[in-house]
Amino acid sequence: MPKPDILMTKPMLPIVQEQLDAEFTVHRLYEAADPEAMLREVGDTIRGVAMSWVEVDEAFLAKMPNLEIISSFGVGYDHIDTDACLAAKVMVTHTPDVLTEEVADTAIGLMIMTVRELGQAEAWLRDGNWTGKGGYPLTQATVQGRTLGIFGLGRIGKAIAKRAESFGLKVHYHGRSRQDGVDYPYHGSLTALAEACDTLMVVAPGGAETQHAVNAEVLSALGPDGIVINIGRGSVIDEAALAEALETGTIYGAGLDVFEEEPCTPERLMKLPRVTLLPHVGSASQATRNAMGQLVVDNLKSWFATGKPVTPVPEMG
Repeated sequence: MPKPDILMTKPMLPIVQEQLDAEFTVHRLYEAADPEAMLREVGDTIRGVAMSWVEVDEAFLAKMPNLEIISSFGVGYDHIDTDACLAAKVMVTHTPDVLTEEVADTAIGLMIMTVRELGQAEAWLRDGNWTGKGGYPLTQATVQGRTLGIFGLGRIGKAIAKRAESFGLKVHYHGRSRQDGVDYPYHGSLTALAEACDTLMVVAPGGAETQHAVNAEVLSALGPDGIVINIGRGSVIDEAALAEALETGTIYGAGLDVFEEEPCTPERLMKLPRVTLLPHVGSASQATRNAMGQLVVDNLKSWFATGKPVTPVPEMG
């Protein structure tokens, strides 16, 4: 039996590349001197795509008329037009669950770093200020007694909430609807959630529905003691409004692991003293990324062996 032809859009982890090479005929788009010419040449043969962050729309799908499945590396998939994939009868999979605990750990760590200014305190030490100027100034915020509002109480949101409770934080949430079996107070709007808490944890996915959902109104409702943490998608926060709120003291601080135009980070945010910034490392441990990569492989293998994927995106049923 001939091996199915698949496309790899960008380099992937060794654990992925080695297994895919063994199971499939892999066409590496990133190695082509002219990617468009390559797709014109092999597009008709491609039945699967192994991909990390690449925009998928009708034009992309049209270049591979026999495409059956897109196996995407990552839990978020707002870069994939699922409506276009459904119309083209192309299955879409992602890598949920295996990164939940890692991202939740990062979220809590980022929250503590931001509230207690731990990154700034380390820089103070490394710059020689502890011996030259004395101890780092007392932080004006504390984790103790805070109320955490979670925007997006999915798998990761619930894992964050569980950890937050162990720190003695009260937890509230907002999402598209109230969830059955969840005891945390629910708020019907993001503004109402911000009014009820002093720490806003953004775990919501990207896309048109959440674009700039955290805007000037929400930030104002959060108040001068408010801290925003974003572990979801950069597009969920209006970064210009966030910078303005921080500069004017409308809120106290922010901790961000994701940005609208990665890897570019807004200069206004870089200059602010109560902002902690991370380079999108929420799930970036070797163990977790390997598990995510294995799911990319498993989804492709399962599809071509049984016609069923392991972890389809919700829209695919």
